[in-house]
Amino acid sequence: CGGTKQSPINVDTAQAIFSPDLRPIQLSGYSLPANKQLKLKNNGHTVVLDLPESLALTGGYAQQYRAAQLHLHWGSPSGPGSEHTVNGRRFAAEIHVVHYNTKYDSFTEAMVHPDGLAVLGAFLEVGHGENQYYDEILKHLPEIQEVGQETFVSGFNIAGLLPANLKLYFHYNGSLTTPPCYQTVKWTIFNQTMLLSHHQISMLVSTLRSPDDTLLQNNYRPVQNLHGRRVLASFQTTPSVKHSPG
Repeated sequence: CGGTKQSPINVDTAQAIFSPDLRPIQLSGYSLPANKQLKLKNNGHTVVLDLPESLALTGGYAQQYRAAQLHLHWGSPSGPGSEHTVNGRRFAAEIHVVHYNTKYDSFTEAMVHPDGLAVLGAFLEVGHGENQYYDEILKHLPEIQEVGQETFVSGFNIAGLLPANLKLYFHYNGSLTTPPCYQTVKWTIFNQTMLLSHHQISMLVSTLRSPDDTLLQNNYRPVQNLHGRRVLASFQTTPSVKHSPG
């Protein structure tokens, strides 16, 4: 997992370059009927929800990508656990929705190609009320406490797990954050955070078990060196300063 385009990174908003070419992300097929059953699994590193290929990214990227899975990264009761940081700040948790380029036949084939993968990332924070969309996943965690256990989740609107505002985001070229760390990911990190209740975050950080039978916590990778990579922003990140005369 060496290499010069590794993820996650710290997003320094003062260094991000505004790019008017970055169009709003568009999701297609994300609202699933309740009779669609989705597999939810504890793979020992995280909780993974398999997504049907009918979910796609149809805007914001030059090419079309279809969804494969989503998973989460989190901390512990004593500290936050997002993978990416913004201006050095780590958030409570982070969701990754993983997609692969439709010009390849499968995720496995796509992940070795430079244009193979697109991942949407969003930060989770503690807010006031329960988040009904995240509850669709979190309420099933007690069923998959042990490594390798899986259960089924009824279909719901997956878009509800991501911010309402898909126009504001950071974009950079990076990697998978777990081995084999292929440097084939076009990352989108949304600027708007998702709010979950304190109870929901504590369920996330203290339910699943890891392969050594301890609680699965702090499953995030440290931030990696940029090695000169540019981080783009779809919006102006620095307020324009108006100079008064004199």
